[in-house]
Amino acid sequence: MKSHKDLDAWKRSVALVTNIYSITSKFPKEEIYGITNQVRRAAVSLPSNIAEGAARKNSKEFIQFLYIALGSNAELETQILICRNLDYLSEKESIDILKEINEIRNMILGLIKFLKKK
Repeated sequence: MKSHKDLDAWKRSVALVTNIYSITSKFPKEEIYGITNQVRRAAVSLPSNIAEGAARKNSKEFIQFLYIALGSNAELETQILICRNLDYLSEKESIDILKEINEIRNMILGLIKFLKKK
């Protein structure tokens, strides 16, 4: 592996962050320090932890950061469901985001499995 930028999980999670920022910009202004901030932080944490782990010296450390990314993924999924329940997201928006979150989760799990076999 050359860089974290070569990882599909990183690329997809960066794209997800961009989408999350666009969608949350439409949330109620009183939520800027509430759910909007939480959703954005969880989303940004995904590619950030993948990148930080990839920069580590060995696979064991990388795997640890991938597990942290999985935690952020689960946190984001929960927050998206809450946003849907609060009617901050449409059904279609939430389904699309949750699908992407699930696909990224599977990519991270695949990467963990690959690194454990090395």
